[in-house]
Amino acid sequence: MDFFTYIIQERAQIISLLVEHINLTLISVLVAILIGVPMGILISHFKKINKTVMGIANTIQAIPSMALLGFLIPFLGIGVMPSIFMVVLYSLLPIIKNTYTSIEGINPQMIEAAEGIGLTKLQILFKIQIPMALPVIMAGVRISAVTAVGLMTIAAFVGAGGLGFLVFSGIRTANTYQILAGAIPACILALFIDWTAAIIEKIVVPKGIVSGEEENKKIPFLHKLILTLAVFLILFSSGKNIVKNFIAPQEKVVTIASKDYTEQILLGNMLADLIEDKTDIKVNRKLALGGTQVIFGALNKGEVDMYMEYTGTMFADMLKHNPIAENVKSSDVYSISKKEIEEKYDVLVGKEISANNTYRLAVRKETADKYNLENISDLIKVAPQLTISSTFEFTNKHDGLPGLLEAYPGLKFKNSLSIDGALRYQAIANKESDVIDAFATDGLISTYNLVVLDDDKEFFLPYHAVPLIREDIANKYPELKNIADSLVDVLTDEVMRELNNQVDTYKREPQEVAHEFLIERGLISK
Repeated sequence: MDFFTYIIQERAQIISLLVEHINLTLISVLVAILIGVPMGILISHFKKINKTVMGIANTIQAIPSMALLGFLIPFLGIGVMPSIFMVVLYSLLPIIKNTYTSIEGINPQMIEAAEGIGLTKLQILFKIQIPMALPVIMAGVRISAVTAVGLMTIAAFVGAGGLGFLVFSGIRTANTYQILAGAIPACILALFIDWTAAIIEKIVVPKGIVSGEEENKKIPFLHKLILTLAVFLILFSSGKNIVKNFIAPQEKVVTIASKDYTEQILLGNMLADLIEDKTDIKVNRKLALGGTQVIFGALNKGEVDMYMEYTGTMFADMLKHNPIAENVKSSDVYSISKKEIEEKYDVLVGKEISANNTYRLAVRKETADKYNLENISDLIKVAPQLTISSTFEFTNKHDGLPGLLEAYPGLKFKNSLSIDGALRYQAIANKESDVIDAFATDGLISTYNLVVLDDDKEFFLPYHAVPLIREDIANKYPELKNIADSLVDVLTDEVMRELNNQVDTYKREPQEVAHEFLIERGLISK
C-alpha cells in the first residue's frame, strides 16, 4: 500500500482531524488577538509596565511547550482547554511586541498635531495610531497564526484531537504514512492561514497605509469567495459541536481512554467495542493520551470514565511502593494494588488479564551471540561497552533502570539514552544503541529479531492489564463492572504479541485489529 492509497482509505479521519485542528487553531489565535493587541496598546501608553509584561511574555515563550502543557494538566485537565490555553500563551509575544513596536514607531509630531486640533486620546488611538500600526500588528498576527498550527499538534497528547493524533500515532507505531498524513495537511494549513491573514490584512488596513502598487490593488473575487467559504465551514463545524454538546438530548455515554502506545490503544478499542456490543451505552473514545499521570489524573477529575491500567504501574507508580525495599512477591502485586487503589481513590479495579506486559531487556541477536548473553546477569561483564536506550518512563522509575542497576550489582552501561518508546527499536536496529527496555508482549521484538534476556533475579514486577472504572460510573452502569472479564483468559502473551505486531509491523489500524480479534473469538456479534 502506497501513501496515496493510505490517504484515500483514511480520508474521512484525516478530514475530521483537519477540521478539529482548524477549530482549535482559530479559537486560540482569536483569543490571543483579543488579549495581545489591548496589552500591546496598554504598555505603549504606560511605560512602567512595559518591561514586566514583555519579560513575562518572553519567559513563557522560552518554556518548552510539552513542559507547559504538563504543568497545565493538573489545573485544566485534559482535552481542549489546556491545549488552547497553551497555544494562546505562546501566541501572545509576537502580537504584543508588534503592537507595542508599531505604536511606538509613529512620528511624535503627528500625535502632537492631532492633539493640536483637539482630538482626544481615544480619538488619536482609533483614528491615527491603530490604523497606522495595523500592517505591523497584522504581521505579528500572521506569525502567531502560523506558529499556532504547529503547536496545536501537541493537543493530541492530551486528547484534544487535531492532526497531531496522526503524527503521534505514526511515531508510536513507526508508521511513516500516518506521520505524513498528519504533517502534510498541517503544513498546507499553515500556508493557507498565512495566505488568508494576508487577504484580511489588505481588507482591514486603510488605503494609503500600504505603499506602492498594493495600495490600489483589489482583492480578487475568487480570494474573497474562498475566504468566505472557509470561515463558513469553520463556523458551521463549531456550531454543530455546540448543538451536539448542549442542545441535543443526553444519551448514555462513557469515555474510554488509553495511553499512547500500541497495546494500550488496542485494549482501549477492545473495551469500547465490548461496551457498544453488550450494552446500549455509547462510547466516547479518547485514545492515545499521554502517560499514567495524565490518564489517571483525568480519571480522577471525571474527564475519563474507564481505561486499562497495569498492575506493576499501579503498585510502583501510582501507589509509590518500592518493590526492592519492600521485597513484595509478584503474586501479591495485584491484590495489594487493588485493595489500596480502591481505598485511596473512588475507583474500582477489575480482574487482571493473563498477558503479562512486564519489562524485559533486549539486544540484537548478533550482540547476544558475540557476548553469549542469555540473562541480565550476563550483561554485567560487558555492559561498560554497551549503550542502553530506554523510554523516559523506564529511565526515571525505581522499578525501571535505577532499580535494575541496584538489583544487579556491577551492572553499569557505557551510556544511557532516554528516547520515545517506538524510537528505541529504530535506535537498536540502526546500531545507535545496543540494549533496550522492551515489553514482553511487544510485537517489534520478533520484527527486529531481538533476543530477550531472562530476568534471572526476578526484579521486574508483573504488568497484567486491569480495567479501572470510576466508582460513580460503575454504580450508574453496573453492567460495566465485568465488561472486560471475557478478555481475561483469551489475551495471553502470545496473542497480545501478535496483535501488537499486526499494528507495529504490518501497519494496520488498531481499531480494525481489535474489532477483528473480538469477532474471531466470538466476544462480540458484529
